[in-house]
Amino acid sequence: MSWMSDEEYCELTGLDISAVEDLIEREKLTIKVEDGVRYIDPSKGTTEVIVPAKLVELAQKNTHEMIVQPEFIEKTIGTIINLHEKVLDAKDETLDAVRVENEFLREALQSLQELYDEDRKTIHTLQEQLKLSQEEVEFMRRKYKLMWNKAIAEHTD
Repeated sequence: MSWMSDEEYCELTGLDISAVEDLIEREKLTIKVEDGVRYIDPSKGTTEVIVPAKLVELAQKNTHEMIVQPEFIEKTIGTIINLHEKVLDAKDETLDAVRVENEFLREALQSLQELYDEDRKTIHTLQEQLKLSQEEVEFMRRKYKLMWNKAIAEHTD
């Protein structure tokens, strides 16, 4: 059995130390400690931990056609996480834009409501003035009718 130090194992697998420690915590790697130094058995757990089972199966069937390096898997996962973060950022930006638009529409609606209220008051005032003018015209018509009737009566007498 050939044991490797943490650094050698990280270099071999392309994993960082935190990923290796996570695998050790989940008991996916075999370790031993000698003189305060942790050693990892690279022959156990490597393929089942780092490379998914389907890829191992494909690699064993088609060893000449397909070799998956751990760096490729790590970069692929990193790319997926990066894309996910970008989607979340875009979602947050979209929500912020919708909130701003909603606030703008709310303010526009309030402004329109105020204009509508002012117009309603103006219409009411104009209706009152029209009513008074009509009453005044009717009064003047009756006054002139009486005056003309009186003038005609005096002139015919």
